[in-house]
Amino acid sequence: MRISELVDRTGVPLATVKYYLREGLLMPGEATSATQARYDERHVRRLALIRALAAQGLPLPRIREIVRLLDGTDESLFVALGRAVAALPPYPPDEPASHDYPRARRVLERLGQLYDPRFAAVAQLERALAALDSAGLSMSDERIDVYGRHVLGIAEIDIDLLPTRSREATVEAAVLGTALYEPVLTAMRRLAHQHLAARRFTESGAPDGPVPESPDGPVPEPRDGPVPEPPDGLDAKSPDGSVPDSQEQQ
Repeated sequence: MRISELVDRTGVPLATVKYYLREGLLMPGEATSATQARYDERHVRRLALIRALAAQGLPLPRIREIVRLLDGTDESLFVALGRAVAALPPYPPDEPASHDYPRARRVLERLGQLYDPRFAAVAQLERALAALDSAGLSMSDERIDVYGRHVLGIAEIDIDLLPTRSREATVEAAVLGTALYEPVLTAMRRLAHQHLAARRFTESGAPDGPVPESPDGPVPEPRDGPVPEPPDGLDAKSPDGSVPDSQEQQ
């Protein structure tokens, strides 16, 4: 396809496509003349990747690093996956390669998982556990075991569903899956809390679920007896309780 068709397919403005080409974020098309080039589905997917990452707040240097890992062959696939995911936020402070993370190490060793302090998520876990300790909410062994078991199950399906037709496809899917599915996990966890809390903490006979809230606050609970009709309805009553003359004549 020509660059105009690429713009139509992706919705990315022409000036932005040209900028990505100049910056090396988008690979060049196949030259068909001195001033024209042909583009294909790889360019469509690459633009979708760049837009998704930019929408997550990634700066261009981080996106460029991910693109380099997609196209490169210097590292093994395992190393490339780790570095690509490490380019996603949150970003821990720079630490020496030999830095130890005792809280994270304890959790991972208890779960029998790999502990590699060079992996960015280890530092992220350490900071999260330190915050829990500071708040007096230290993670118990029971919670570690339950979280670990279920998170490992989620990770297994994620890894099993990674495409393997090419290195580029595998790294691309891992990066997008991490960036875009983590908010899904957060939302689903909160909704599961809501579901269980509605069953456990609502009174007997109450609706199966919490009372929904309107933008102006909680919706009032239903009252005993009939609910009054709106004042401007056909059966509306005057302030003294009498029916208006216009309705008596009907």
